[in-house]
Amino acid sequence: MHGVLKVLTIALLLQAGSAFANYLHFSSYSRDGIGAPFMGSLAELCDIVSQIQMLYLLLSLCMGWTIGRMKKSHGRPLQWDSSPASTGIAVIVVVTQSVLLIWEQFEDTNHHSYHSHHGLASGLLIGLRVCLALSLAAGLYQIITVERSTLKREFYITFAKACILWFLCHPCLATITVIFREYQREKIITIGVILCQCISMVILYRLFLSHSLYWEVSSLSSVTLPLTISSGHKNRHHF
Repeated sequence: MHGVLKVLTIALLLQAGSAFANYLHFSSYSRDGIGAPFMGSLAELCDIVSQIQMLYLLLSLCMGWTIGRMKKSHGRPLQWDSSPASTGIAVIVVVTQSVLLIWEQFEDTNHHSYHSHHGLASGLLIGLRVCLALSLAAGLYQIITVERSTLKREFYITFAKACILWFLCHPCLATITVIFREYQREKIITIGVILCQCISMVILYRLFLSHSLYWEVSSLSSVTLPLTISSGHKNRHHF
């Protein structure tokens, strides 16, 4: 299995673990008003690791395409560029989010994955996700507007939708839940974000495994992509 799919699989399993732990925590909370602190902490841990993995994956892909496009010819927009610049930017953003996530855990001692958004760390996390969504959308939009191939354009658009859903679901839900009561916000945000991010990962799964999109885009590209199969080896790989 390729590295991209390994990261997606692990992140999806972590999200499932977080959802199950949150379910146990909320079920206990509805009965005794206390919940299960261990399950809440486990859900937080699974969520943090999943967030870090997915953030690095999405940034690596997007930074590789955008920086690679600026440095190379316009006929080679799909190159996975692991240059020091793209890697450095991705690492800095990942470390920043990791610090904010850990800070948020200490700032709010309640055991759930998505905390009340009154603290500084929570506000900075929301701001970071909005900035990431806007910057990645802008970079992908530049590629989409100059791409002539309908197939490649469809691939980029689908990937952009998955990225935007992943980064903006939390800020959007945090804004929408302002109209709800305090005790309702936690459940709505936690369940909503987990569902949205699982949908985003499923979209990415289908995109990278699709014979009509990623595989064809890879074969049409003049460079090697993570899952590119040369014509001489296509018959050896089956799903």
